[in-house]
Amino acid sequence: MTTARKATLTVDGMAPVEFPIMAPTHGNDCVDIRTLGAKTGLFTYDSGYLSTASCKSRVTFIDGDVGQLLYRGYPIEQLAEQCNFLEVAYLLWNGELPTATEKTKFELNIKEHTMVHEQLVKFYQGFRRDAHPMAVLVGVVGALSAFYHEAENFADLEHQNISFNRIVAKLPTIVAMAYKYHRGEPFMYPRNDLDYTANFMHMMFATPCEKYVPNPVLVHALDTIFTLHADHEQNASTSTVRLSGSSGANPYACISAGIACLWGPAHGGANEACLQMLEEIHDVSHVGKYISRAKDKNDDFKLMGFGHRVYKNFDPRAKLMRKVCSDVLSELGLQNDRLFKLAMELEKIALEDDYFIEKKLYPNVDFYSGIVQKALGIPTTMFTCIFALARTVGWMTQWEEMINDPEYKIGRPRQLYIGAAKRDVVPLAQRG
Repeated sequence: MTTARKATLTVDGMAPVEFPIMAPTHGNDCVDIRTLGAKTGLFTYDSGYLSTASCKSRVTFIDGDVGQLLYRGYPIEQLAEQCNFLEVAYLLWNGELPTATEKTKFELNIKEHTMVHEQLVKFYQGFRRDAHPMAVLVGVVGALSAFYHEAENFADLEHQNISFNRIVAKLPTIVAMAYKYHRGEPFMYPRNDLDYTANFMHMMFATPCEKYVPNPVLVHALDTIFTLHADHEQNASTSTVRLSGSSGANPYACISAGIACLWGPAHGGANEACLQMLEEIHDVSHVGKYISRAKDKNDDFKLMGFGHRVYKNFDPRAKLMRKVCSDVLSELGLQNDRLFKLAMELEKIALEDDYFIEKKLYPNVDFYSGIVQKALGIPTTMFTCIFALARTVGWMTQWEEMINDPEYKIGRPRQLYIGAAKRDVVPLAQRG
């Protein structure tokens, strides 16, 4: 990173003020305005922080114009095709891909932490059976901080590693328990003879009545979903984790805050909203009507699962999920299922219709991942939980990067106050 260039700010009535321009490895140059307030008495206004870099990071890079996603410099396409999810988790946390020995050791460390405290199991009984699984997840993950007090010593590198291993290992168990509780089925304990994703599917779908044998095609599909959702730069939930962590909060509380933010339909809930949209359309014969509604700017109907705030062309994750989707539907013989035929017809129109092509409304990762999860037997209410499970790896990595940053300080956004000017309180008897 270089700062040789300068930007000059000229304000009426003030002498010009210079600020360094920071050049990144990839992406937009950034004007360093940290001294703006001290030099000028001015703040910047940037609603939603759409033009503001809130941090420096070495973890993930997105180029939305060309449709590129890099984890630690590696293209997501190569990682999804050549690595499993835990290799990607190791990469994000450590900065480099593991050797064969490191991979084995890391996987064993994760397996050692998959159990949760039996007292934590009782937490589920405090929720209504019809509670949204994300509500359960927010509470239970936050409660982990009550069981692991040493996480408060987050400055200790060893404790950071332990916290990472714990939460990455326990999230599948906690998510699966949320599903089982919702269904009224007994909790299934982890199996250390299975790999990470297969073990999660066992805890989700197995019962004490018979042995569960994970299907390798379906395991690979879900593992790919985990990899594609592991991190995505400074999005809303990641920024929430960083802002929570900036106060010195323990990592479990920070992850719980991230899960709460992820729950929103504009963020992690998008794939759930996509499946709900497909149910609303209901049948292939209704597609034309709903496409027309989507094109009508006066109609409030929105075609979920198409387009992306960041990617201006095809979402690179969507290309990978499209193949996974095809493999899963073929494996399960679902090509003629009503919902999946409907989804494929929508995809066909979006890729051929001039309106969608002109506006670059391509199917995104939420569109395909929702279809895949539905095919795997995962209910729509669990989709965002699956997202949270995967994204925890990225959240913990971003949290660790922040607290070890020499420039680390508590977040304190400014505001443009537009409320009432200072005024005096009128005594009650005089208010008319």
